[in-house]
Amino acid sequence: MIEKAIKHYLQKQNQTKLSPKVVLFDMDGVLFDSMTYHAKAWQETSEKHHLISTPKDFYLFEGRTGESTVNELFLRTFGREATEEEKQSMYKEKATLFNRYNEGKVIEGAPELVSRVIDSGLKCLVVTGSGQHSLFNKLSEAYPGCFERELMVTAYDVKIGKPHPEPYLMGLAKAGVNANEAIVVENAPMGIESSAAAGIFTIAVNTGPLSDSILWDAGADLLFPDMQTLARDWPLLINTIKKAES
Repeated sequence: MIEKAIKHYLQKQNQTKLSPKVVLFDMDGVLFDSMTYHAKAWQETSEKHHLISTPKDFYLFEGRTGESTVNELFLRTFGREATEEEKQSMYKEKATLFNRYNEGKVIEGAPELVSRVIDSGLKCLVVTGSGQHSLFNKLSEAYPGCFERELMVTAYDVKIGKPHPEPYLMGLAKAGVNANEAIVVENAPMGIESSAAAGIFTIAVNTGPLSDSILWDAGADLLFPDMQTLARDWPLLINTIKKAES
């Protein structure tokens, strides 16, 4: 399956080889078990402002910047874009609720995967649509020495955000690598779309309630049921990539 996925990626992206030097990680739902709390905070904020939404929406919207999510809800409910004041005010409300609910737990298997990535000689970066300082601060506690803050791409860095390729293109630029020299680990359809549009080999990990088909349709090259399985199979993936290069 891995060999077939690599061949398909090379054909799709018109590349001659996959030579990873970095792994770009999404944060929520990949490194931290935080998406339940994001969805809860968004849903409560949405209901307070009489916006049309369901809890599932926020898993589908995952990867958008907060202001983009607010704007999407206003377009759906009122047929107009949100004002800057409405965007900032609602996102602040949501962030306050999220920080109250979030426990800061890591996703099972994520520390093992990050450790294996580093052991295989690859650098780790974070590319996230989040603007939650609470999680940024927890990165150094949960993953000591693994991620450099100045190399992160967050909601504060991008103008457009996922599913546009801008965040992952920015991640490539910060890492100083080409698209075929990176691997992305994502759990959200919009993040997968962003990565695929940036031309990067994209691994989906289904840590949420969405069906596998949604992640495949977004453009995933490989899909794993959880981070533990990806951590277990990481050596096989790297060895298969090396064989394909030779």
